[in-house]
Amino acid sequence: MTQEQAAPLLGGGTTRDAALSVRPAAGRVEILCLSGVLDADGAIALTQDLAGHAEKASRAGRRLVLDLTDLGLVSAAAVRVLDTRTRHLGKNPVVVIATAPHVQALFSPSPPPGLRVYPTLGAALAALTPTGSRMEVPIGGEDLQAELFGLHAKIRTGPLIGTAQGVLLERYALADADAAFGLLKQASQRHNVPMRVLASAVVTAPPPSASSPEWFPGRLRTPPPPLELLGGPGFQADDRKHVLRRLVYEAVTLADADGAEVHLSDRALENFLVLEAQAGLDAAYRDRLALVSGPPAVCAQARDLGEPVFVADIAADPDLAGAEEGLAALATGSRALYAVPALTETGECAGVICVHRMRPGRWMTAAQHTALAILADDLAAWRTWYRRTVVPEALEYVHAHAPHRG
Repeated sequence: MTQEQAAPLLGGGTTRDAALSVRPAAGRVEILCLSGVLDADGAIALTQDLAGHAEKASRAGRRLVLDLTDLGLVSAAAVRVLDTRTRHLGKNPVVVIATAPHVQALFSPSPPPGLRVYPTLGAALAALTPTGSRMEVPIGGEDLQAELFGLHAKIRTGPLIGTAQGVLLERYALADADAAFGLLKQASQRHNVPMRVLASAVVTAPPPSASSPEWFPGRLRTPPPPLELLGGPGFQADDRKHVLRRLVYEAVTLADADGAEVHLSDRALENFLVLEAQAGLDAAYRDRLALVSGPPAVCAQARDLGEPVFVADIAADPDLAGAEEGLAALATGSRALYAVPALTETGECAGVICVHRMRPGRWMTAAQHTALAILADDLAAWRTWYRRTVVPEALEYVHAHAPHRG
């Protein structure tokens, strides 16, 4: 039975009965999706269907996953029937995805031994993945995990900032690396340009003339470009954090999405994509997608192709399902992804907007696709202006406040 085909269970027949469908999945699992309302009679029929699917999955060397995401209601009696009829599977239990809190509550007091219940498909797939092929959550709780992710961020940005320090140290004959860092920090704070962004500009911008008081002689400050969706009342084009935060929430609203992320390309990092803003995505996902070099990450696919990329079901995608990027997306609750590149007038990819949906399948209308494309154009226009206007002002501060060679 394909993803689009859903049939009543053996005991079904009315619109309130549960229906079971098989969703294609890549790799080591077979996903059964249950929708509708599950009562005791439906649970009896379900266990009969499960037996057949379990045997088939076992012969193929795959694990059975029962996805209850679309189940509107399940009775306590149905859970008792499932418990009774799956106890013999204790050594090789059926994996159950229970996203809704009211469904989770029915399984939480005493989990049936023949079932293993997880809140997301990603959590289930991570549990089925052999230890060592994924990053383990460190012992010690969320504080230690946040500390670890913070350390990862420093490791990613440290070399670039160090390179910029070396450039300034040599260019202006500064006393030491601390003096170079202090100069960067002052310019960063004065012009509200992040240290990493400023460091990237120091490394990639044409060097100034040592004898000139200006880095970019004759440069004119141009006003922000007109933006169709991103601008409007209260828009602060100079405030990078404000712009990107506004952008990501516009993306969520326009696409009717459950989450979104914005990556920007960095010339100093060979146009790797850097995660700059997000909404609705957990810390582990943000850490995994903080710096993206290439596919299978969907944002990198969109960058490389120069066109939107849609993944209807991460679990069924042959490239993403078993990759760390796909597992991270599933673990944060995402099932479908849509990424659109922000292309400048010269065809350069300035960044990528990616929206997330918790349910698999296509969901956006033609109007929503158009709106996201316009939003991506706004991002490209703003990023071009920011690079040519705001960042050079911070570089001018560096040049003006550094000692010049005679």
